[in-house]
Amino acid sequence: MERIHATTILAVHHQGMVAIGGDGQATLGNTIAKSNVKKIRKLQDGKVLTGFAGSTADAFTLLDRFDEKLSAYGGNMKRAAIELAKDWRTDRYLRRLEAMLIACNKDEILILSGTGDVIEPDHQVAAIGSGAMYAQASALALKKHAPHLPAEEIVRESLNIAADICIYTNHNLVIEKIG
Repeated sequence: MERIHATTILAVHHQGMVAIGGDGQATLGNTIAKSNVKKIRKLQDGKVLTGFAGSTADAFTLLDRFDEKLSAYGGNMKRAAIELAKDWRTDRYLRRLEAMLIACNKDEILILSGTGDVIEPDHQVAAIGSGAMYAQASALALKKHAPHLPAEEIVRESLNIAADICIYTNHNLVIEKIG
């Protein structure tokens, strides 16, 4: 799977709730260009939450297409994701887009990439971006060792840990939840 740098997006399904969050840092090379970018978006009247890593313009193009697919398939997130991944991989314009997406609804979390991947992550934890492995490891540990924490708190703590370690991730967090 391709690796997109310069952000951290994390989604966690825990105790009947799904939370997704991301940091606000945008970088150009090794320079911080902006510190409060909102990388989390609501689709389908808030029934689907998405987060992106990679080129912002590319991600917005993909989010628009994903929203169209969701509408075309009656809000069926998995079907919409598969159809988007097919287009993303085969369309001459779309296949040049450099971004990754996480999409979640109250029941499932999916990771989408331009290589045609639609992945349902193990343990109902998904992460993308440069700080992904730090946030994912933290979320998995918190789910196991602090099961009383709600999904939103697991996402917040895990993103803060990633921001303490990853130079491309900051503490300006946006977190949304469904449940």
